[in-house]
Amino acid sequence: MNIGLAARQSGLSAKMIRYYESINLLKPAHRSDSGYRLYDHEDLHTLAFIKRSRDLGFSLEEVGKLLELWQDRQRASADVKALARQHIDELNHKIRELGQLRDTLQDLMENCQGDHRPDCPILKKLASGSCCN
Repeated sequence: MNIGLAARQSGLSAKMIRYYESINLLKPAHRSDSGYRLYDHEDLHTLAFIKRSRDLGFSLEEVGKLLELWQDRQRASADVKALARQHIDELNHKIRELGQLRDTLQDLMENCQGDHRPDCPILKKLASGSCCN
C-alpha cells in the first residue's frame, strides 16, 4: 500500500511516517518502480506500535528501545518493565511539576481583582520574577 493509505490505516500523517523512517524507527519502505514508498502489514503493525507508544507519552528514544525489545524474542520482560517504570517515574515528576505550576497560577489569579482597573498583581509578579521559583 502507498503512504497515503498507510497513513489513514495507522492514524499517522504521511509526514510522520516519513520522519519515523528517516530516524530509523521504521525500516526503509520498499519502493515501486516509479519510486513511491510501499508498505505492508508488518509496517502497519510497527506504525501502530509506534503510535500507541507515543500516545502513552514515550519519547522517540524510548520508542526506539521499546521497538528493539519488541522485536527481540529473547528479551527479558524485566527490561520492558524497567523501561515502563522509568517512564512512569518521569510522568509522576511532570505531574508534580504541573501541580505546582497550577497552584502558583491559582494563587496569582486569586490575588487579582479582575475588574476594570489596570493594576494587575499577576503581571506584577511575572515582571518581578518572584512568582515562579
